[in-house]
Amino acid sequence: MVSRALRSAGIQEILVHTGQHYDDNMSRVFFEELQIPEPDHHLGIGSGTHGAQTGRMLEAIETVLLKEKSDHVLVYGDTNSTLAGALAAAKLHIPVAHVEAGLRSFNRRMPEEINRVLTDYLASLLFTPTATADTNLHNEGIREGIHRVGDVMYDAVLFYRDIARKKADLLQKLNLQPKQYVLATIHRAENTDDPERLHGIFLALNELALDLPIVLPLHPRTRKILESGTVLRHGAPADRAHLHLIEPVSYLNMLALESEAKVVLTDSGGVQKEAFFFRVPCITLRDETEWVETVETGWNTLAGMSASRIVDAARNAHPGHLDSHPFGKGDAAKRIAEILSVSGSQPIGR
Repeated sequence: MVSRALRSAGIQEILVHTGQHYDDNMSRVFFEELQIPEPDHHLGIGSGTHGAQTGRMLEAIETVLLKEKSDHVLVYGDTNSTLAGALAAAKLHIPVAHVEAGLRSFNRRMPEEINRVLTDYLASLLFTPTATADTNLHNEGIREGIHRVGDVMYDAVLFYRDIARKKADLLQKLNLQPKQYVLATIHRAENTDDPERLHGIFLALNELALDLPIVLPLHPRTRKILESGTVLRHGAPADRAHLHLIEPVSYLNMLALESEAKVVLTDSGGVQKEAFFFRVPCITLRDETEWVETVETGWNTLAGMSASRIVDAARNAHPGHLDSHPFGKGDAAKRIAEILSVSGSQPIGR
């Protein structure tokens, strides 16, 4: 959405794809479905430990920035790519603009938390999605350059939801009926790298599969852990016929799955929000969330990794407040482009 808004505003964008997400189902398909231009620079970094991956990105992005000499570097969210782009730009004295600034889970064991905190301190333009994000920044002494624009993911859902319902075909292929299945996603390291947590989550999924079919698109990290047998040694997961383990799905198919689910179980921040946008009850498989508004409005329940808590929360999930709109008006991308057009005309998008 931001790329489209930048082009509409006549701002030149030089797009850099680090390759942190290199699986075609989690990378190329998004460029195709969202009609994002081909990257001007594809760095092909791939996987690795956090330090090694971020270091390779930092070196490669610095080379791009020295060549392109842009006015701003625009980074998104809380990935290793985000931090590497912000560090490379800051060391070259190029202003950093951070989309989704101000989010906090207050759990420093999460690599995403480290990335977002450091990026906020490096940024000169902080595009926040919510009032809570503004407050978080103020509490940390960051007062300048904050612009509450709303959530760019809300822009995307509003733009693509009807297209998803028309084009997505996964519900039919899986023989799923609207509001008669559970959608689950598991990918965060705090869950996948902890056999006890992952075992508890799968115990809950197996139990819930007695009630309704469960669809679980497997993140490559999660699939690798399951195939390693680590979880199997702690008790076999995924032994119910109605627990469908499938490959990662495209953006449009994911929107369709989210919008028609009876309840969503996830450890993904993005999926929590999308469930909220579609007004689908969500059970978060974490002990905290940076998207506190989804909890405060009654649409999201924090259940951690306890099988009994997850099952109880899912079976008792109910709608929250229908009149709550904490994520803006769906014009975040346009507002970002307008601010950048005043601050400088050639951002680099990470």
